[in-house]
Amino acid sequence: MTGSLRSRRGLAAVSFALTTALALSACGASDSDSDAVSGGGASADTHTVSTAMGNVKVPVAPKRVVVLDTAELDSALTLGVKPVGATHADVDSGFLSYLSEDQVAGIKDVGALMTPNLESIAALKPDLILTSKIRHGDKYDELKKIAPTVMTENTGFTWKENFQTHANALGKVPEAEKVISDYAAHTAKVTEALGGKEKAAATEVNMVRFVEGADIRIYGKQNYIGTVLADIGLGRPAIVDKAKDGFSYDVSPEKIDLADADVIFHSTYGDAKKSKETQTVGSGLWKNMAAVKNDKVFPVDDELWIQGIGYTAAGKILDELQADLTK
Repeated sequence: MTGSLRSRRGLAAVSFALTTALALSACGASDSDSDAVSGGGASADTHTVSTAMGNVKVPVAPKRVVVLDTAELDSALTLGVKPVGATHADVDSGFLSYLSEDQVAGIKDVGALMTPNLESIAALKPDLILTSKIRHGDKYDELKKIAPTVMTENTGFTWKENFQTHANALGKVPEAEKVISDYAAHTAKVTEALGGKEKAAATEVNMVRFVEGADIRIYGKQNYIGTVLADIGLGRPAIVDKAKDGFSYDVSPEKIDLADADVIFHSTYGDAKKSKETQTVGSGLWKNMAAVKNDKVFPVDDELWIQGIGYTAAGKILDELQADLTK
C-alpha cells in the first residue's frame, strides 16, 4: 500500500462541507426498490449515493458493512459503525495499531488490502461494501454482485470528500457533521497552542517517510498528512513544491539534506535497514541538518500518520503535533 497513498479548510469551509453532505443526503431520498439491493439481509428501503462508478442504491440504514481499505475502516468506526468485515493492512497488527482492540474486536479479516477474498466477503452477507476505485475498481463487477458497492475515486488527499461519501452511504450524515465540526475546532485549538496563525505559518515542517523497496519520500501537499499540516496552518519548505503530482519528492540517502526544515517528522514503512532509515539517520548529512541540531526531529507512527487516512487518525495526529511542537 505504499505507492498508492495519494483543503485547507477554515470554519467557512466546514459550513460548505456540511451543506454538501446534506445535499448528498437529500439527493439520496429513500426509495422502495427491493431489486436494487443485493447481499444478505438488505432492506428494501434504499437511497441513492453518487460514487466513482455512478449512482448506487444502498440501504438507508446498512447493518452489515464490509470495508476494504484503511480509510473506509476509519470512517466507519469514526461514525459509530463497526464493520462485520475488513481487509488487513500490510502490518504486523493486521488492522492499524492506532485503533484499539475494542474498536476492531469482532471484525472478520477478509484478506489483504489489495487482494480481498471475495468468498469471505460473500459469506458475511454484507448489505454494503465500501472501498475506492483506485484500490478495487477492477473487482467492482464481482463486488456489486455481493452487495451494493460504494467506491470513491481515490484515497489519501481526498479523504475529507470521501468521508462525506462514506457517511452518506452509511446513513450517518448528522454524525458526520459533528465530526467535521469537531475537527475544525481541534485544528483551531492546535493553531492557537502554537502561538496563532502567523507563528504557525512561520514554522516550516517536513514529513519524511522511509519506505522499504523505494526512495525516501519528502511529502508534498497533495496527500493526507499534507492536508492535516495545512489545516493547522503550518509552513512548508520550498522543496515540497517540487513533489511529483504534489505527492512526494523522492530522494536517496545522499540527498537527505534537501529535507531540512524547522521541524522534521519521520516515519518508516517496513524494515529500518531495508528502508534506508538506519543508514540515513546515522549519516553526517542527517546529523548536520538544522532540525536535527535543534532537536526538532520527531519519529512518528507510520500506521497513524500515513496509513490511517481518516478523522479518528487525524485527531490523534493533531494531539501529537501539538505536544511535539510546543516542547
